[in-house]
Amino acid sequence: MATAKHAAFLCFSILCVVLWSSRPIYAQTKPAFACDIAANPGLKKFRFCDTSLDVKSRVDDLVKRLTLQEKIGWIVNTAKGVSRLGIPNYEWWSEILHGISFIGPGSKFMGPVPGATSFPQVILTAATFNVSLFEAIGRAVSTEARAMYNEGLAGLTFWSPNINIYRDPRWGRGQETPGEDPLLSSRYGAAYVRGLQRREDGNKEKLKIAACCKHYTAYDLDDWKGFRRYNFNAMVSQQDLDDTYNPPFKSCVLDGNVASVMCSYNQINGRPTCGDRELLYGVIRGQWKLNGYIVTDCDSIHEMFNAQRFRATPEETAALALNAGLDLNCGSSLTNFTQGAVDRGLVNETVISRAVSNNFATMMRLGFFDGNPKNHLYGNLGAKDICTPATREFAREVARQGFVLLKNTKGSLPLSSTAIKNLAVIGPNAAATEAMLGSYFGVPCKYTSPLEAIKASVFNVLYQPGCADVWCAAPQVEDAKKIASEANAVVLIMGLDQNIEREALDRMNVTLPGQQELLITEVAKVSKGPVILVIMSGGSLDIQFAKDNPKIASILWVGYPGEAGGAAIADVIFGLCNPGGRLPMTWYPQSYVEKVNMTNMNFRPNPATGFPGRTYRFYKGKTVYPFGYGLSYSTFNHHLVEAPEFVTMPLEEAHICRTSICKSIDALDRNCNNLAFNIRLGVKNTGKFSGSHTVFLFSSPPEVHNAPQKQLIEFDKLHLMPQEEGVVQFKIDVCKHLSVVDETGKWKVALGQHILHVGSLEHTLNVRI
Repeated sequence: MATAKHAAFLCFSILCVVLWSSRPIYAQTKPAFACDIAANPGLKKFRFCDTSLDVKSRVDDLVKRLTLQEKIGWIVNTAKGVSRLGIPNYEWWSEILHGISFIGPGSKFMGPVPGATSFPQVILTAATFNVSLFEAIGRAVSTEARAMYNEGLAGLTFWSPNINIYRDPRWGRGQETPGEDPLLSSRYGAAYVRGLQRREDGNKEKLKIAACCKHYTAYDLDDWKGFRRYNFNAMVSQQDLDDTYNPPFKSCVLDGNVASVMCSYNQINGRPTCGDRELLYGVIRGQWKLNGYIVTDCDSIHEMFNAQRFRATPEETAALALNAGLDLNCGSSLTNFTQGAVDRGLVNETVISRAVSNNFATMMRLGFFDGNPKNHLYGNLGAKDICTPATREFAREVARQGFVLLKNTKGSLPLSSTAIKNLAVIGPNAAATEAMLGSYFGVPCKYTSPLEAIKASVFNVLYQPGCADVWCAAPQVEDAKKIASEANAVVLIMGLDQNIEREALDRMNVTLPGQQELLITEVAKVSKGPVILVIMSGGSLDIQFAKDNPKIASILWVGYPGEAGGAAIADVIFGLCNPGGRLPMTWYPQSYVEKVNMTNMNFRPNPATGFPGRTYRFYKGKTVYPFGYGLSYSTFNHHLVEAPEFVTMPLEEAHICRTSICKSIDALDRNCNNLAFNIRLGVKNTGKFSGSHTVFLFSSPPEVHNAPQKQLIEFDKLHLMPQEEGVVQFKIDVCKHLSVVDETGKWKVALGQHILHVGSLEHTLNVRI
C-alpha cells in the first residue's frame, strides 16, 4: 500500500514536451544581494556581513548604522538601497500562488526565462486532498523561483499562499484558496509553505524563499452590489473568528513557520485589520510568535485613510499601522508619511527600528546579506532548471489528481479512443489556453488545450465552439447540434473564466453564464452516444439541470487545470488516469445565493432571520453536490478495524465538573493532556480500475456551544490496485480533534456522544468524565 504521505500517485501518461529551440539575446541582469565582499573588500569590517554570526547580531549591527530615512526606505515594498553600506535596491513584491506570476514588479519573464511552470489553480490542487503533493508543488516552484533570482529576474520574497476560507460561492477569489474547510486550508497552507521555504540542506535558520500567508483575516468579498473590499466592515463573531477564519493562519505560522503574514484591506468589527494592534501584535506576533514580518495588502494604508477615513490624516494612519505591529507597506504611504508621523510624535523611531529589524531578519535568512548567491547552496540554479520536462509533467499529474468526477451513468467514462470513430468537441472552453491558468498566473512553459489533446487521442474530431466566449450571449446551437448528431460521443467543455470570476469581480449568481445551459441541453437531445460535460471553473455552479438530465452521461469538474490541463483532461476522459479528486467546497443551488446576503459573515444558521448558515459544517439545506463529493472509475468499501466506544477524561477531585453538571471541558485544561486513541479503517478497491481514494474522518459533536453539525477532523489518501485492500490509521487527540469553539472563542471538548463518520460508516464515541 502506498499513501499520500510517501509519494504522489502517478497515472500512466504519454509525455509530450516541447522545449525552446532558441532563446533571445537580452541585456544581462544579475540578482540583487548585499555584502559583496569580493567586489568591495571594505564591507568585510561590518558585522552584518559576517555570516558566522547569528541573525539577530547581524540585524542589530545593521539597524544601528542606518539613519531614520534609510530605515523608512526599507519598510516599503520598493526598498531603497543604502549604497554606503553596499545594500542595493530590492523589490519585495512577487507572487507564486501556483507558479511564478507576472503580477508584482519583482518577477519578470524575459531573456533566458520566457516562462515558468504553471500548476493548476489552488482550488483544484486542494481537491487532491494530498498533503505530500501540496508540499511537492512548493518545492518545485521555489526551485524555479531561485533559478529566476539567480538570473536577476525575481526576488526572494513571494506573497503566497492565499488561505482565506471560501465562505461564499460568489467570491471571485475563491479559486485562489484551498476551499471552505478550516482543516484542509490549514494543511494546505502549512504544507505549501514548507515546500516553498525549506532548504534541502536541512538548515532551519535559513530560507529557500520567503512565503506569505494572506489575507489576514475574514477577507472574502471583493466587489459585490456596491460593497468593496477597500472599505468593507466585516462583522465577525469571536466564535467564527477563532473557529473558522483564523485556524489556517495559525497553522501557517505554527506548523509552516511562514516568514510573513499579510493583513487584509477590510475592517473587522469596525477596525482595519492592518491597524488593529490586537490582531497583529497581539495574535500574530504575541500568541503565534511569528518569526518574520507583517505586510499590508497593496495600498491598504492608503485605503485606510482614503476609503475608510479611519484617521483624520495620512500621518495618523501611518502611525496607527506601525504601532499596531506592521513591518512592511506594499505601497508608498509609509514612504510619504512616516517622517511626518515621527515629527508629530505619533510614532517613535524605536517602532520603526522594530519593523525594519523584522524585515532585515527575513532577508538575512534568505542569504541576501551573504554575498554573491552563485557561491551558495542554490547558486547553480538557472534557466536550465525552469520548465524542465519533469516539472511540466508534474503539473499535468497534479491536474489529473484534482479532477472531480461528479456523474458517471453506467460507466460512460472512460471513453475508448479506438472504438470512437467520430468525437464531437463543443464549448467555449474547448480550445482554452490562458483560461486554464486561473488568476495570478505567469507565462507558462507551453499550453496544451483540451481540444489539442483530444485531437491527439482520437482520429476524427468534429469541433464547434458553440459560443463565442463563456458569456455565450448568442450560441450557435444548430452548428453544435449538427456535429453532435454525427458523432459517436460528445464532449462539452463549458464553464467560466476570469471574465466571470476573479479578484475585484464577485459573481451575482452561481448559474452557467448566458445561454450555456440551453446549448448543453439542445446538444444532449440530438446526441446518439454518451454526452460528457466538462466544467472549467474556480467556483461552484448550479448544474442541477445536467445532473438530472439522463442524456448527460458524465460530468467532470476540472477547475482551472494549469498549462497542461488539456492533456490531463484527455488522460482522464480516455482512461489513462482514474480521477480521484473530491470537492473542497459545497456546490449550492441558485436559490441559496438568492436568499443569502454576501455581506453576512456568519457561518452558523439563524432561525430567527431565516439565515441558513454556510459551508457543509453548518448549512443543512439542499446542495447540488456536497463538500467532499467525488466519484471514481472504481468503487471503494470501508470497514472499521479499530475504534473505542468510550473515552474517559480523568479529572482531579477538586475539579468543578466533579460536583457540577458540565457540558464541556476546557481543551487547554491540564486534565486534557495525552488523551489519544487510534482509529483504523480497512479500505478495499472492489472495482476494475486502480485508483487513489481519499478517506475522510468526520465528527458530529454533541449539540453544545452551537457546534458544527459535522466537521472534518482527519483525512488521508491511498492508492489501491483492483481488489487490493489497505488500512488507514488516524491517531486522534481528544482535546485537539474533538474540540469545538464556544461563544467566547475558547476551545472546549464536549462531553457526551460524538458520531464519527467515514463515508456511510458511522461509529458512536462517548466522551465522559
